[in-house]
Parts: sequence; structure tokens; C-alpha cells
Amino acid sequence: MSDKHELTSMTVSLPSTQKDYVREQAAATGCSTPSEYIRRLIHADQKAHEQEELELKILEGLDSPAREMTGKEWSKLRQSMRNKLTKRRKAQ
Repeated sequence: MSDKHELTSMTVSLPSTQKDYVREQAAATGCSTPSEYIRRLIHADQKAHEQEELELKILEGLDSPAREMTGKEWSKLRQSMRNKLTKRRKAQ
């Protein structure tokens, strides 16, 4: 397992009602442990933040001064984005 996905422990203090809720939700959502349920919640939160960052970048781009792009510029941009996506997929 890579260091990126190595599991470590963290102690979290919860009121008993929240602890019970986490256990119930873990079982109800098919998670094998409360830890798995918490990891899913954190993952969903990370994805939501990534989506928000992406939307902010898109808005920044839409608010930036516009100009016509040449076919060569579009091709260069497409290739650059393909390269970035390939690197990200390999890193995962």
C-alpha cells in the first residue's frame, strides 16, 4: 500500500448520541465499521471542496477579459489539459 493510502489512527471525542448515530449510520449505509463511514464522509467533503474550487476557477475565467483564440491555441490548451489529466490519473 502506498504512503498516500496508508491508514493511521486518530482519536475523536463525541457525545454518546453522536457516537450512537455514527454506528447506526455505518450499519445503515453498508459500511463495515464506523471508521469506514467517517472516511466516506470526509471523502465526500473533500470532493465538495474540490467542486467548489473548480467552480470558483471557472467563474474567475468567465470574469477575465475575453479574446478570440486561434485553432493552434485551442490545440495547445487541449494537449496541456490531456497531459495534466494523464499525470493525475497516474498519481492516483
